Amino acid sequence: MDRRSFLTKAAVGGAAAAGAAALAAPAIAQTAPKVTWRVTSSFPKSLDTIFGAAETMSKYVSEATDGNLTLQVFPAGELVPGLEAADAVSAGTVEACHTASYYYWGKDPTYALGTTVPFGMNVRQMNAWLYYGGGIDLLNEFYGTQNLVSFPCGNTGVQMAGWYRKEINSVADLQGLKMRIGGFAGKIIEKLGVVPQQIAGGDIYPSLEKGTIDAAEWVGPYDDEKLGFFKVAPYYYYPGWWEGGPTLSTMFNSAKWAELPPAYQAIIKSACEAANGNMMASYDYKNPTALKSLVANGAQLRPFPQDVLQAAFDAANATYAEIAATNAPFKKIKESQDAFKRDAYLWAQIAEYNYDTFMMVQQQGLLHGVHQQD
Repeated sequence: MDRRSFLTKAAVGGAAAAGAAALAAPAIAQTAPKVTWRVTSSFPKSLDTIFGAAETMSKYVSEATDGNLTLQVFPAGELVPGLEAADAVSAGTVEACHTASYYYWGKDPTYALGTTVPFGMNVRQMNAWLYYGGGIDLLNEFYGTQNLVSFPCGNTGVQMAGWYRKEINSVADLQGLKMRIGGFAGKIIEKLGVVPQQIAGGDIYPSLEKGTIDAAEWVGPYDDEKLGFFKVAPYYYYPGWWEGGPTLSTMFNSAKWAELPPAYQAIIKSACEAANGNMMASYDYKNPTALKSLVANGAQLRPFPQDVLQAAFDAANATYAEIAATNAPFKKIKESQDAFKRDAYLWAQIAEYNYDTFMMVQQQGLLHGVHQQD
């Protein structure tokens, strides 16, 4: 090949490459447009682990899109009151929210099933049902009627049953008990004689201190320690039967979601799933230390008596039957969850239960040995 021929071909190739680049640039711009959305949270920044799940999700989205898709997270009350987050998204006031769907059970009890209901699934079962048991699709079938699209984005794991000014030795001790307890759980525990109270997080401590309420549930050791409940209500009960595996969700306005490029939708789904696991890991790391600290500062751990748990279980199932009789979406999703839960516990009692029980006994033996040496 002579020099003139080479230069001619090089020039043609260069022009072709330049043309391809010119064509590629707008194509890339079209598939990765600059988008900025607002995410209103139902939680304050002070709850760094719960509020932080949305921030983690947002961070992953930004990194995966080179900053082209920005999800700005706002704490409860800054854009929208915390308990109205999903309503604002449904109406199109904001594009997205990070919330607990059971906050909206008053509009339709089906909302509660997206977070948890009393004696619902634990965190592992909930995730298995959501990701592999068709749970996300079943929930979005319902959420679609509310102009919403939702994906799991956080879980606290099983919670504690709260702080009490007096001991609970039987169901009779619940009669007339004024308790700060939120949402759907209040409907169930009310059947046991409890008087449920809706009180914002910042008002719980003074209400307990003054005796305006007799008990309060919040989340678990890490979050509870910050609020200092042990100083005014020393009895710390477990398990939180109304919060077996509460899933938080990032919800999007259906119309806005449909406008996103498929690549952005895929990135958001992946970021939500990553934040979901991250939040549970964070609580598993922080709760043990917080629990030891609470006990060292006077918190008295107490298990709920079996008759209390049984009465609550029976009341919950009676309530579900009543709702399912007139609410087809609730019935469809609840039956799917219950069917999976039955099989999940068959498996769990074979392997997980026996392994964990053995290891707990060994751990107690090791601790006892340490104390003996001391």
